[in-house]
Amino acid sequence: MPFPQMRMRRLRMKEGLRSMVEETRLSTQDLVYPMFVVHGKNIKKEISSMPGNFHLSLDRLVEEVKKIKKLSIPAVILFGIPKSKDDVGSEAYEDDGIIQRSIKALKDSIPDLIVITDVCLCEYTSHGHCGIVVDGEIKNDPTLDLLSRMAVSHAKSGADMVAPSDMMDGRVGAIRKALDSEGLRNIPIMSYAAKFASSFYGPFRDAVNSAPSFGDRTSYQMPPANIREALREVSLDIEEGADIVMIKPALSYLDVIKKVRERFDIPISAYNVSGEFAMVKAAAKMGWIDEKRVMMEILTSIKRAGADIILTYFAPDAAQILVNQ
Repeated sequence: MPFPQMRMRRLRMKEGLRSMVEETRLSTQDLVYPMFVVHGKNIKKEISSMPGNFHLSLDRLVEEVKKIKKLSIPAVILFGIPKSKDDVGSEAYEDDGIIQRSIKALKDSIPDLIVITDVCLCEYTSHGHCGIVVDGEIKNDPTLDLLSRMAVSHAKSGADMVAPSDMMDGRVGAIRKALDSEGLRNIPIMSYAAKFASSFYGPFRDAVNSAPSFGDRTSYQMPPANIREALREVSLDIEEGADIVMIKPALSYLDVIKKVRERFDIPISAYNVSGEFAMVKAAAKMGWIDEKRVMMEILTSIKRAGADIILTYFAPDAAQILVNQ
């Protein structure tokens, strides 16, 4: 029916009408908040490249997460900064490592919180790569054993879900086998299935001091240009036992999220990464954009593309808006 009989603006004239026909609804239940844990006591140090995000000692972590839970954010994902680093990332799979202790502290204090853990060696290795390095090469298969040990140690400490982010071939299957062999069959795996070799990770690497000491991560993370390859990665992770698949980064890869949503009937998560977050913060600080409106537009676009779960540093700020709507 052509104009003037059909007027699309009719349903845009009032807030109530716009809300009634809204096609994509963002909820606090969609959000996961990434958090950074350090050794020590009474530490809450802002990460300069990620305003409003902090390095937290265990005692302060529990305090902050209690505030997060009051905002109806159901889950956090933890990243640890070890006391020391070595070639094989030893603290990543130690029983008293920073993440293992963090899980126990959170589950003791906030038992209904969903605690997700990142499973990767990059924060713990002296060379900053996500796997074992031999003669300058990142070795795939030897890395799988360490990732499996790390995932099992997290699950035994009380983690509700493990999230391998390393992009080694076969790691989902190896972790699933290791968990099952330890009687941890009910621990789900959220795989970073399509993780791209992106330039948007800079602030995160600053936060955990994990930039590679040589080379880059293009031999294991995906080329940004390849969407068919991303679909193959997702398919393989599903076959190996992934319960949720992630696309990372989110904002520049909305087309990948959409394709995965159309192709696979599985929960999808997307990581609104540190560089995406920092750009909004920087532009808002300069007065060039409305931070809250841009934040909500970005998060809505990620969900509209097909993500069921959004990992984002905006989680507390977004939740404040959502709970007061």
